Amino acid sequence: MRKSENDVMDRNLRLEKRLIRFSVSVLKCIRLLPKRFDSQHIAKQLMRSSTSPAANYGEAQAAESRIDFIHKLRISLKELRETRVWLIILYETQSETLRANLTDLINESDQLISIFVTSLKTATKNISKYKR
Repeated sequence: MRKSENDVMDRNLRLEKRLIRFSVSVLKCIRLLPKRFDSQHIAKQLMRSSTSPAANYGEAQAAESRIDFIHKLRISLKELRETRVWLIILYETQSETLRANLTDLINESDQLISIFVTSLKTATKNISKYKR
């Protein structure tokens, strides 16, 4: 059974909203960091990498081709992986109070990474089908 266009649009919108919520959660967590040099360095890196996946996923929805779509998904995945690493580094350097928030963010990044890995496998497999 083929998925309806509305089902795909709803799924895409839900994922975009989830990526936006993730970005906002990371930004809120950054505000709680101490004003030390090391924390602020990581905060700046996190600000960039955590906000990129939602923007690139939004661009992917308007991709000019399947290859462009896959490219933008790969950028989102790359940025999610970078965000995860920064969150883990931050986790290792922060107090117990902040670690609870970071644990939730790391778990969410793991889930989002899994979604993107699966989506990329599907998209890559589908592009191969269409080339035949």
